[in-house]
Amino acid sequence: MSRVKLLGVNGSPASQRVEWALKIKGVKYEFITEDLQNKSPLLLKSNPVYKKIPVLLHNDKPIAESLVIIEYIDEAFEGPSILPKDTYDRAIARFWVKFLDEKCLPAVWKALWSQGDEQEKDKEEAYEVLKVLDNELKDKKFFGGDNIGFVDIVANFVGFWIGIVEEATGVVLVTSEKFPNFCAWRDEYLNCDKVKENMPSREMLLGYFKSRVQAIAVTPK
Repeated sequence: MSRVKLLGVNGSPASQRVEWALKIKGVKYEFITEDLQNKSPLLLKSNPVYKKIPVLLHNDKPIAESLVIIEYIDEAFEGPSILPKDTYDRAIARFWVKFLDEKCLPAVWKALWSQGDEQEKDKEEAYEVLKVLDNELKDKKFFGGDNIGFVDIVANFVGFWIGIVEEATGVVLVTSEKFPNFCAWRDEYLNCDKVKENMPSREMLLGYFKSRVQAIAVTPK
């Protein structure tokens, strides 16, 4: 019987992606919570290059980086497919997850937390990447079609976390007027039972981000 452990942090989008993939496959696993301010010897040994979560340990063999881990889970364990079966569709899915992680997430995160003169410029950059997603989701229920798949799992930050951070910071990026297709997808996404089962407490995250906003407000400029 294989031994599966996940080094992660509750409330981390990257950790949550991997947990979701494990649950889709029906894999039993042990979740080991890491303190990122005091990283464990196990984490540093398992991911000596990046020293980050998440890390999957399968029979004591470590796999790092959430996207790599999800593909590993899809190939290593029996159960419903996460990536598309078709070679072309699989390549397209990989393209969009790369776009989400390398272009969308950084731009959106920066815009949500920027202040002063930089804020409008950062918001415009975030609008550009969100418009790309909005165009991709035209006439689609989910990124992969009618069912949640690889891209939707990776899109958990824009689907779930954005709205919470918007509420905490008071910075509104996503409206149905600007991004109707994206908002329609998000509504489907947030009302999906699979999503509800695999996301952390909204109240917990909102409290966390509000505390960050307060900490920033009292930090000397």
